[in-house]
Parts: sequence; C-alpha cells; structure tokens
Amino acid sequence: MPIDPKIFKAYDIRGIYPTQIDEENFESIIRAIYTFFSQELNKRDFTIALGRDMRVSSPVLFEVAKKALVASGATVIDMGLTPTPTFYFAVLKYGYNVGIDITASHNPKEYAGVKFVRREGDKIIKIGKSTGMDKIVQIISSGQFAPYTNDGKVVVKENVLEDEIKDAIKLFDISKLKAYRIACDPANGMGALYIKKLFEQIPGELIEMNFELDGTFPAHPADPLDFNNLIPLQDKVKKVKADLGIEPDGDGDRIFFIDEQAEVIPATSISSLIAKEVLEKNSGQKIVVDIRYTRNVTDIVSKYGGSTYVSKVGHAYITEDVNREEAYFAGESSGHFYFRATGGAESAVRVILFVLMEMSTTGKPISQILKGLRTSYESGEFNFVLPEGLDSKKILQEVAEEYKDGKVSWLDGVAVDFPDWRLNIRTSNTEPLLRLNVESDDVKKTEEKLKILTERILSTGAKPKDAGH
Repeated sequence: MPIDPKIFKAYDIRGIYPTQIDEENFESIIRAIYTFFSQELNKRDFTIALGRDMRVSSPVLFEVAKKALVASGATVIDMGLTPTPTFYFAVLKYGYNVGIDITASHNPKEYAGVKFVRREGDKIIKIGKSTGMDKIVQIISSGQFAPYTNDGKVVVKENVLEDEIKDAIKLFDISKLKAYRIACDPANGMGALYIKKLFEQIPGELIEMNFELDGTFPAHPADPLDFNNLIPLQDKVKKVKADLGIEPDGDGDRIFFIDEQAEVIPATSISSLIAKEVLEKNSGQKIVVDIRYTRNVTDIVSKYGGSTYVSKVGHAYITEDVNREEAYFAGESSGHFYFRATGGAESAVRVILFVLMEMSTTGKPISQILKGLRTSYESGEFNFVLPEGLDSKKILQEVAEEYKDGKVSWLDGVAVDFPDWRLNIRTSNTEPLLRLNVESDDVKKTEEKLKILTERILSTGAKPKDAGH
C-alpha cells in the first residue's frame, strides 16, 4: 500500500490502522528508519531497543518491526510492553545506539504509530522534523533501503521498569514520604505499569481505576489534555477523599494531577513546584518552559535564583532544548515533563516523586502548596478551524501589528508579552488549526483578553473547535 504523507508528523509517525498504516507499509517505514540510523551511525550492526504499547495493532506491528530489523542486521533488544518514558530510560541507561517505540500515544484506538530516537552520549535525540524525519520520507520515496543481510539477532530484555523505578527513587529520601491515599486512572494505558511498580516501592494507598491494559480504551480516551477524560478521576478523588489524583496518557509520557479538592492542577503549577524544589537544592539552574504559558514558571524560577528558557511547543523540540541548554528540567503545559538526567526525555515517575516529596516535607495538602506558587491565570487552549484559503500567517501578522506595544516573539506562532498579561497564537503541527492561549495576573483579565482575541480570530472566518488545556 502506498504511504500517505500525512502520517509523518512533527515529532513521530502516526496514522489509522490498517488504512494508513498496515503490515506491508510498516515494514517499509521500519526499513527506512533502520537505513537512516545506519547512515547516521555509519555502521550496519548496532543495537536497537524495541518497545510497544498495548494498542490492538501493536503486537502485529512489533513483530513486523522485529523481523525487518533482524533481517537488516541489527541487534534487536526486545523489551515488549514498555511505557514511553521507560523506553527512553532503557536507550539511555543501557547504552543502546537507538530505540524504536511502537505507539500512537494518546490518539484514538484506531491509530498506530512509532516514535524513534538515537542516543548521543548522555542525551536522547528524538527524531522529528528538525532531526531527520524528512530523510526518512526521502528514503521511503526512493525505495533505497539498506539491503537485507539476515544476520541480525534478538536479545530479550527484562526488568527495565524495575530499573527505571530504582533509578528515579535514588534521587529522593523516600523515608520521608508519607502514606497518602492516591487515586489513579491511566485509562487502560501504559502508565498503569510504572504507577503500579512505583507504589510497590513507596508508602501509600493506591486506588486503581482502569489499570487493565486495553487498546480499545473501554473506559474513556487516554488523553488527559481533554479535561472531560479527567471527570471520572475527579469523582473518585471526591468519593474516597484521596489526597491526590494521577492520570497519565496512553503511552505514559504525559501526566496530569487532581488536587484533594478534586480540581484539575494546571501542568504549569506542577512545573513551578518542581522548579522550586530543584532550585532550592541547585541554585542557578536553567528551567525550560514552552511558549504557550511562561509567566507562572518564570516568576518562580526567578524567585528561587534560576533562569528560564522558552521553547517551541512539541516534545522533540523541548528535549533538544533541554540538552542544548543543559537545563535541569523542562515543563510543558500539555503535561510532558523532562529532565536532563534522563537525556532530556520525559520521566513521569520522577514527577510523581517530586509532588509526593513536597507534600510530605511541607505537610500541606497539594492545593495549599500550589496556591503559594501561582502568580498567573491561564485560559486553557482554544482551537479554531481554518477554512481552506485562509492564510494563518496573515492573521498572525495582523495580530502582531495590533499588539505591537508589547514584546513580540515569533519563536512559535506569535507571542506578545505585556507587564500584566500575554498571548500566544500558533498554528497546529498536525491539523489546519489556530491555537490560542492567554494568561494574566488576574482571572477576570484573562477572560476579557480571551474574549477579545477569540472575537478577533472569528472575524477572519475561522470557526471555534473546542476548548481545553
């Protein structure tokens, strides 16, 4: 089957199975990935960590990948079911050359996909638009794959999850952890694996919801960025009087929290909490935030003696920035959290431990802790569908001109900073959408600015899609 160019995204490959991705074209995709890495490393026999998620299509595609890689001459490290952060951990800590993770992240059940990375010393290099995705497309188009040699091999790797948990725990004095009641809803996704394993090692009562791995997502979609998917967890937190709620996404590389009052905690508040903890012990460190919301984290980082670096939106870009800037930590408003110690990749286990440690050492409920860290109020992300022929660049330029009294940045879309508020409007990397985010030092002001900017965008002929963080 010919390959639909739409499956090649800014940060990974994703498409509907079996209409856009099937066993036949997936073999070509894997061969292209192998060929790309072979050219990058200038050798044929190298180690490839291979993991997968729990989607219905993943076992079949995993076998296709394994077979194609062995035929190409690679040493395949078969890790089986692996959450995405665990996959990154394995590539980095065991010193594998590259890694391929068969996952479609938080996408609906019909999707299949693949993320792939290269290790460069103590850094993870995610392959996306800026790091080689175009070369993968070229290799597939030309059909110039590295020939099959049939001299690769498979090595089964076990206990990766246990090693990841041990590696994260050693950073903390877990003897100080209190036994909290924690409700968790991984939505039948991969986060269930590391949460269960973590709570075998630390005190606390884990109240499980939807922990059985199931690629049909029977409870609800595994996307915590859509706050409708957090409602069952919020209800559970209320019902059992939990101290905290935790909800990862489908492959486990994003994570959201619910406070003891059953309110959703903005990801930027978690970033502020971690930044404070990091800077109290490591003054002068650099913290990365994404362009959508910067005020809260920047204020806290400044207060505790660190510096802030603003990144484009997207996990491949942020990992790149963490590594290049040698930042200690990065927080993205979509619930990705990254650490220099994990090669610039995500580590949800570390995030959970940071939150529980701060609760334990202060003795305060999470809502009280975060109240003291909040300096700005965020709108949540609002999306607008662009009709065909509507020039998004023209809209952004007009907005920049209208708000030229502020500090204008073109890093990712247009962002304009004023002393008491800021805006960011950018195009989606994956869909014909404009995305709007507003933040200010006052709830009412955020609502007012959001209303004005929404009306401005709608006046161009764009249509509202949905709202959420």
